[in-house]
Amino acid sequence: MTEVRAGVDAIDQALVRLLARRFGYMDAAARIKPTRAAVRDQDRKDDVHAKVAATAATLGLPVDRIRAVWEELMEQSIAHETERWDEARGQPTD
Repeated sequence: MTEVRAGVDAIDQALVRLLARRFGYMDAAARIKPTRAAVRDQDRKDDVHAKVAATAATLGLPVDRIRAVWEELMEQSIAHETERWDEARGQPTD
């Protein structure tokens, strides 16, 4: 069990580093998007869900569980990007 936990811990650390990179892209998007309303893009969310579901299915993972993880990830990303959009324009954050 110790080896299993060490493996999971290593994966968690790698995931956090990848999330840091992803959130960096959210920072860039916040600087680029012209309006606060543009931060939430349902078409983009739908596209990401479709791509993630296809990858999950290819890997034999439970698509519904992976979609749920990505829904939360995208909502947290949108919240982060909204805060950065507001900060970049001197707006008060929610």
